[in-house]
Amino acid sequence: MDAEAILAGHARALERRRPIEPIWQACYDHVLPAPQDGPALFDATAADAVEQLAASLLAELTPPWSRWFGLAPARPLQDTARGHAAALALEDAADTLQRHLDRSNFAVEMHQAFLDLVIIGTGLLMVEEAPLGEASAFRFTAVPMRMAVLEEGPDGRLSTVYRQARLTAAALRRRFPEAVLPPELLRAAAQGDATAHPVLEAVLPDRGGIRYHALLIDDPLRPLPLAEGSFAENPCIAFRWMKVPGELYGRGPVMKALPDIRTANKVVELILKNASIAATGIWQAEDDGVLNPATIKLTPGAIIPKAPGSAGLTPLAAPGNFDVSQLVLEDLRTRIRGALLADRLGPAQDVRMTATEVLERSAQTARLLGATYGRLQTELLTPLVMRCLGILRRRGELPPLLVADGREIALRYESPLARVQGRADAANTLLFLESVGKLGGSAAAQLDTVAATRWLARTLGAPAEVLLPSPVPQPLPNRE
Repeated sequence: MDAEAILAGHARALERRRPIEPIWQACYDHVLPAPQDGPALFDATAADAVEQLAASLLAELTPPWSRWFGLAPARPLQDTARGHAAALALEDAADTLQRHLDRSNFAVEMHQAFLDLVIIGTGLLMVEEAPLGEASAFRFTAVPMRMAVLEEGPDGRLSTVYRQARLTAAALRRRFPEAVLPPELLRAAAQGDATAHPVLEAVLPDRGGIRYHALLIDDPLRPLPLAEGSFAENPCIAFRWMKVPGELYGRGPVMKALPDIRTANKVVELILKNASIAATGIWQAEDDGVLNPATIKLTPGAIIPKAPGSAGLTPLAAPGNFDVSQLVLEDLRTRIRGALLADRLGPAQDVRMTATEVLERSAQTARLLGATYGRLQTELLTPLVMRCLGILRRRGELPPLLVADGREIALRYESPLARVQGRADAANTLLFLESVGKLGGSAAAQLDTVAATRWLARTLGAPAEVLLPSPVPQPLPNRE
């Protein structure tokens, strides 16, 4: 694809994004305003709930320093000994991947991407290979959505990504060392010129692979190619909270709660204004030509002279009280916390909850996040793990992740949220085993306790090391 076609595609995608930009800005203004020149906020309920939800997503989906995924053969092998060896090898591969994630900046950047996901409904995480010699093979970057323009591919995923950035001449030389820069940029890099130049990076699907293009667009009519290449997996992983049919970008919980957030902010502003009036009061005095309002100071112990026969300063009665605002505000804050799941993903209010109540609360959370978790599993978790595995395999730190008979591996999710349904299934199975065991006799003889143990291990995400290899089935004796 030539530079003109890339610029034209970016212009079309940018034009499709413009109608949603005011909504994005309003969401940021009421939750995470800019440190400078940001709007005045009077209520922090939404900002606090957004931070809790982003942190809860990190802990429930991709918990730091904990295995939230597993690898297993897609289908059991006929040779049980080879199947057990393959399971152990895939367990080692998962441990290797987890160690690289722990040593990288994954938790920091993933949390920032989750903030974008919660606020505007779409997040973007870039997964790059780190230079050899660093502690981790991965380098993650949470790309602000305001700097990226997305397009859906044929599969419905956000596989086309345009990213805009501004780099100095020196930064251009460092990031694109093989690019042929104009002489004026080389002189600017040597002199340390701080002028930033616009750069457009494009990641585009192309015939089963991923193409990468970088253009210097100081002059949009004559873009300068900086780099070009290809990837086996998409390094830019875009994911959405919820998608409305016919729309491209996602919708987040803050967008849904924005009317309540705006109203709560205004109510608190009016309450504070009413409180300042209640504290200082509004006064009136006769205009006798002697009174100078500029010299009056309403401070404790002050003596204010008045003319003989005049009423002096008299307080002006307020038209009414604003006590009803507290009821309205509490209702608004409750709805905001509910929309942002602060009452579901946050800590339990009753510390005396039984184990059954805790499981039921977890099941309700899983039902609320079922659709969102399914989308995140498809658009975020699976591409993320496959991209990281591909990097490690190309570096030679992992063997080809195929089981002995050539069948592909299966990715298993083991995050706290993913295990909720597994715990429910395990509880039902244990209840069945207990009931059959009480029947005894021929009923108990129908149970295969070894198979039940292996099923529980798979359902609850137990590592392969805790199980013995399956016994090799012996052929039936020939009775001829």
